[in-house]
Amino acid sequence: MRRIINICLAVFFLTACEKKLDLSPTQSISQENALLTEGDVKVTLIGAYDGLQSVTLYGGDIQVVNELLGNTDNILFTGTFAGLADIHALEITTQNTFARDTWIQAYNTINRVNNVLSALDKVTSSPEERDRIEGEALFIRSALYFELVKLFAKTWGDGDNNANPGVPLILTPTAGISESDYVSRNSVAQVYAKVIEDLTRAESLLPTSNTIYASKGAAAAMLSRIALMQGDYAAARDAANRVIASGEYSLEGNFENLWYLYMNNGGANPAEYIFSMTVTQQDGANSMNTYFGISIGVAGTGGRGDCKILGAHLNKYEEDDVRGEFFAQVGANFYTQKHLDIFGNVPVVRLAEMYLTRAEANLRLGTSVGDSPLDDVNLIRDRAGLDPLPAVTLQNILNERFLELAFEGQALSDAKRTRSNWSGNAWNSELLILPIPQREIDVNSNLVQNEAYD
Repeated sequence: MRRIINICLAVFFLTACEKKLDLSPTQSISQENALLTEGDVKVTLIGAYDGLQSVTLYGGDIQVVNELLGNTDNILFTGTFAGLADIHALEITTQNTFARDTWIQAYNTINRVNNVLSALDKVTSSPEERDRIEGEALFIRSALYFELVKLFAKTWGDGDNNANPGVPLILTPTAGISESDYVSRNSVAQVYAKVIEDLTRAESLLPTSNTIYASKGAAAAMLSRIALMQGDYAAARDAANRVIASGEYSLEGNFENLWYLYMNNGGANPAEYIFSMTVTQQDGANSMNTYFGISIGVAGTGGRGDCKILGAHLNKYEEDDVRGEFFAQVGANFYTQKHLDIFGNVPVVRLAEMYLTRAEANLRLGTSVGDSPLDDVNLIRDRAGLDPLPAVTLQNILNERFLELAFEGQALSDAKRTRSNWSGNAWNSELLILPIPQREIDVNSNLVQNEAYD
């Protein structure tokens, strides 16, 4: 996306240069003069996407942390980054650099979004353009608050959602630091409520098709995830069904074609990707590749090889499951092939998840909205090369979900919401929550620390 950003910035500054050559440094632009035109707003929105795709956010670290956090049943981490090693071993301190950097970049990006939302009156070209910009901004902010509350707060339903501290909800631009900026943590319930409110509005505003940017389907897919986390199965089912029924996305017939996108597909997403981060040779980050990838002697593959996949995980696949064969052996170690492509895009949500969510929600509710749970599950199994099930149970669906979405950053959330053991730890272990970064606690006495680190 940086190539797009550079073009936009070039247009912005070249236009400014025609009017005035004596420009102040960008860092010195006042709040009053920062967003004066529709072009300024659009540049800032692209900047928010650039923040979202950074390595510390959806460029991979959010997914990496969710996969590694205490996950000793499926992954052997042998990397030299102490912060990730501590996350894997659940020996996290308040100085953890990965927790710190994700927090910082998330709020930095949220501030860019807040600037966009504060200047929507500058978007005058058309109501549709204003709606698109507002919808994309709300999507980015909501997605980040959802990720933050999952990483840094107790799981929905672990005690009193109205009393459990979530993360600070900052909804207006921060121009400078004053006493009013030393905010407290909003409750888990407040964070979820705001995220749902804004994503619902985003879905109503966003276009159905929107190239690599957030779309109506992306907002609905995120709403489905949130509702599933809350145990609101009707809302999860209906949101997933909206995505499927839209016809904008389709399951890839060959599971292997979901990956190696830069090497084999020119960087283009398959139709199954609902939202992803684009990576090119010029821009973009993919830390899933950095830590899960490794060179297999094929041009275009690479990575540090820090995350070895354990035999206990490999043994969970049925015989003939193509997903179980989608691992590369290097020496005595096995690696998922999902993240071997150095410039592969980073998937955030894809259509297979929506089918599995609809199946689970329908089964729990005894409904068949969109299709039956059995048909939805067998659709995913058929793509995996497996025989159809004659009947389906909740455990069947959860097993398919675990295997289909393995190493895409969703397994820990699923364990927490289903109250399942996680590598020998209780689903609500305080150790499965990241600490509020110490640098934030040091400057803001209104922030309370999580119990395990207090």
